[in-house]
Amino acid sequence: MTHTYTHGTAQAGNGPGEGPDRAGGEGRVPGLPAAVTTDGLPGWLVPVADAARTVRPQQLSSFLPPESGAGRQSAVLILFGEGERGPELLLMERAGTLRSHPGQPSFPGGALDPEDGDQATIGPLRAALREAEEETGLDPRGVQIFGVLPRLYIPVSSFVVTPVLGWWRTPSPVGVVDPAETARVFTVPVADLTDPANRATALHPSGHSGPAFLVESALVWGFTAGVIDRILHYAGWERPWDRARQVPLDWRA
Repeated sequence: MTHTYTHGTAQAGNGPGEGPDRAGGEGRVPGLPAAVTTDGLPGWLVPVADAARTVRPQQLSSFLPPESGAGRQSAVLILFGEGERGPELLLMERAGTLRSHPGQPSFPGGALDPEDGDQATIGPLRAALREAEEETGLDPRGVQIFGVLPRLYIPVSSFVVTPVLGWWRTPSPVGVVDPAETARVFTVPVADLTDPANRATALHPSGHSGPAFLVESALVWGFTAGVIDRILHYAGWERPWDRARQVPLDWRA
C-alpha cells in the first residue's frame, strides 16, 4: 500500500546527531521535498515505514520534549540505502576537536533555520536534508522521505530532535565537507547492526546506560544508538543479543 502525506504534528507525533553545535547554513538545492511518501519503497523498508506511522514517543525514548515547548528545534536524517552487502545506514563521525561529543558517530543533522519553514510541518524535513548536504555532500534530490518519527529530546543540549527517515533512491557521492566538524562519513550494513556480536550496553560514568553498536571501527552509542535500537526492534529486525555485555565510556564522552 502506498501512503503520501504532508508532514505535520498529527503524523510526526510529539516527534541530531548528538547535540549539534551548528545552527545550520544556507541550503544549495532549491525545492527540497515537503512531502512524505512510501511510493516505490523497496520491500525491506516497508516494516520501517509501517513502524514510523504507529510508534509512540514513549516507545522510542524516556527523554521527551518539555511540555512547555522549550528546547531548540532540530532534525536528523536517518538515511537507508542499498550497498554491496545489502541494506545500509548512513552515519558520520564528529570531529575530535568539537566541544560537544567529540569523535562520536551520529546521524547527519542540526538545528532548524528560519528558511526551513514551519517547525511543525515542512521545517524538519528540509532541515534534515539541508544539514545532510552541508555535512556529507549528499545530493538531497536523490532522497525520498518516507517517514517521520516522534520528536525526541537530548537533555544535555536541550535539543528537540525530529528523526526524518529517508530512502536513498538515487545514491550520490558523500564524504567529509568540513574537517572542523566531521572526521568521516561512512555507511553501516544493517546486517552488521543486527549482528549480536556487534551489540553491547554502553555504560557512562554518570550511571546512564544504553544500547551501543561496535561497527565500522566505531562505537555508536547515545541518542543515535538508541534510535537505531528502536528502529531495529519495531521493524522486526532485532536479533537476541547479550545485554549484559558492557562497554565503559569515559567522562569526555
